Amino acid sequence: MMRISINQVREMKQNGEKITMLTSYDYATAKIVDEVGIPLILVGDSLGMVVLGYESTIPVTMEDMLHHTKAVVRATKNALVVGDMPFMTYQVSVEDALRNAGRFIQEAGCQAVKLEGGVTVAEKVRRIVQCGIPVMGHIGLTPQSINQLGGYRIQGRSPEAASRLLQDALALEDAGAFSIVLETVPAPLATLISQRLTIPTIGIGAGAGCDGQVQVINDILGSFTDFVPKHARQYAKLTDVIRKAVSDYFSEVKSGAFPTDKQSFTMDESVLAELKAK
Repeated sequence: MMRISINQVREMKQNGEKITMLTSYDYATAKIVDEVGIPLILVGDSLGMVVLGYESTIPVTMEDMLHHTKAVVRATKNALVVGDMPFMTYQVSVEDALRNAGRFIQEAGCQAVKLEGGVTVAEKVRRIVQCGIPVMGHIGLTPQSINQLGGYRIQGRSPEAASRLLQDALALEDAGAFSIVLETVPAPLATLISQRLTIPTIGIGAGAGCDGQVQVINDILGSFTDFVPKHARQYAKLTDVIRKAVSDYFSEVKSGAFPTDKQSFTMDESVLAELKAK
């Protein structure tokens, strides 16, 4: 079976079919997500916080991203895997952007890359696309620019800011992006942008008017509890499940209740007897 293509993603918008995307960062999780049928998997630089324990995405390196993207690609057969280009791997020059985008495709094996920004990165997006690499855009709250934005704040509330976001979206579409993530944008503005574009929008904290939705998988599973974003719904509380399992294991090892014969291996009694006789 062939992986989902960018043309199929575009067709989902044309057909009015909602698009679902989730992040994944490791083999075991990505395999489950793929088997469920999620069509788009993002190996996000959000791994900096939920996997590596950084305070932001900024410290994440290209090597970090390639390492985790390779694992997700190995785990999946059907989903279109998008690699998130980390901070300063595309901002300096078109050449840097193209080289690093190529590494995601050639070394990590993913099918597309994502980068943050609108008008300011449009030329880089255009060049990457011209070289045959699909690009997903990302505007609104762009975590790599968190120091410039002054924190994790809703973007596009003023007339000027809303107009800039619309222009960013149009610039990315014109540059050849096959879809755009809208993060932490007022729902009415996200709906308007989605209606103006011919390519799909994928929202995260941008309301139901987007063509699709993306969430950090650790947020919906309740396995990351340093903070829970307002836009995330916890469909499970794995932290509680994991804590109980670890606690039970700890108690059983201390008491001698684990392992039992069921978790042990046997050997020929004659071999054991011979060893004892020596």
